Amino acid sequence: MRQLLEEGWEIDPEDLAHISPYLTEHINRFGEYSTYELGIQPEAYDPKLDVDFTPLRSRT
Repeated sequence: MRQLLEEGWEIDPEDLAHISPYLTEHINRFGEYSTYELGIQPEAYDPKLDVDFTPLRSRT
């Protein structure tokens, strides 16, 4: 746009609205997600979980 303005082109804001990457009314940028899982209560926390904390790789 700056180059076109430097070359003497007249650019209207309405023209920019047609090429703006932020005008995505017909596109759902963040997708559609199920919110059913938000209502599911997690199981109670067990502080004695069997978790192996050994390193996957040896540090050398």
